[in-house]
Amino acid sequence: MARRARRAKADINVVPYIDVMLVLLVIFMVAAPMLQPGVVNLPTVAKADRALDVKPLRVLINRDEAMTLADGTDKDRMADTTALIAAIRARSLSQTRPVLISGDKEVRYDAIIKVMNALKKSGVERVGLEVMPER
Repeated sequence: MARRARRAKADINVVPYIDVMLVLLVIFMVAAPMLQPGVVNLPTVAKADRALDVKPLRVLINRDEAMTLADGTDKDRMADTTALIAAIRARSLSQTRPVLISGDKEVRYDAIIKVMNALKKSGVERVGLEVMPER
């Protein structure tokens, strides 16, 4: 009696891989509409330029993060945000007088936001960023 030699089966069973891929496809198809892309609508410079009814106070932040308060022709260098807030309250006739923050291009974003946050917390109602108009 002759015996046949058994050969090893070299096929790959792909059915479990197809099942896993279909499950992943369903998960991504369900989850994709729920994801919101991070869209930020920034104002253009042309829209930001408008006439103000009263002359604003200007806070100038240099590249070394030194603050200067400018009111027309007067310029005073401020040591910190508490001195800045006290000077703004002394020069401001009302809380609705706008304060514009001018930051150098080299200044960290964090420094400008800290000044803006301190002004808002102190009760200054109109705080904005001064920009250079496009040419």
